Amino acid sequence: IGLARLGLRVGWASRLGDDSMGRALLATMQGEGIDCSHVVVDPAQRTGFQFKGRVTDGSDPPVEYHRKGSAASHMGPEDVDADWLRSARHLHATGVFPAISATSLQAAIRSMEVMRAAGRSISFDPNLRPTLWASPETMRQRINELAARADWVLPGMEEGLFLTGEPTPEGIARFYRARGARLVVVKLGADGAYYDSEEAGCGRVEGFPVAEVVDTVGAGDGFAAGVISALLEGRTLPEAVRRGAWIGARAVQVLGDTEGLPTRAQLEEAGLCLRRGSVHLVH
Repeated sequence: IGLARLGLRVGWASRLGDDSMGRALLATMQGEGIDCSHVVVDPAQRTGFQFKGRVTDGSDPPVEYHRKGSAASHMGPEDVDADWLRSARHLHATGVFPAISATSLQAAIRSMEVMRAAGRSISFDPNLRPTLWASPETMRQRINELAARADWVLPGMEEGLFLTGEPTPEGIARFYRARGARLVVVKLGADGAYYDSEEAGCGRVEGFPVAEVVDTVGAGDGFAAGVISALLEGRTLPEAVRRGAWIGARAVQVLGDTEGLPTRAQLEEAGLCLRRGSVHLVH
């Protein structure tokens, strides 16, 4: 949704049940202009969902997952349409989908393998969800295996400490750069972000001041949308990280996961984008 609002052509692949939640989700994504041609509606399965506590003071909300056995959890590598994936210039992957089942993990791996073989760029957000994994050790191993298949790795500071054992953003970045990542951006919350790239070197971008933190859920996804969109537009890495920090700051000031994600017009008003040109398909 964040990328689509910024004018990029975006595709989403998944599997939903033929139920009220599945229909609502599909309508929402289609309403945002997202290509949902590879979303399968399976009347024999149920849509995965979660309950999120209504928290407005910036603290971590309680979350209850209902994703085991869902329609999407039955997806496997045979569901990956390689030709459709290769029609895109970039793949954005996260650690959530591979956590819900053994077959979804293989589908995630297959998707990344297809795009890497085709020479496309891949970004990866760890998005740790401990309750979806069999154990913390399994989560650490699998997430790092997936990260090693990506070009751009986008961990948060706490995630990075857990995954790498490194207590600094510099150490976290070195860990993933040593495993093949061309770019690592470590999110530092209110302190902005640290980046390490084979092309642009290392540096820090300051965070944007926020008068009141309301809801932190979705800030990392907003950050990713900012970085990815800017890099695909040809912006410099510091500019891309700055855009990510700005969108992340917007996201924490409103209640909800996508409500703070800006449109292209709002991005232009803030002076954080190029003149609109060609758009790109991102899965």
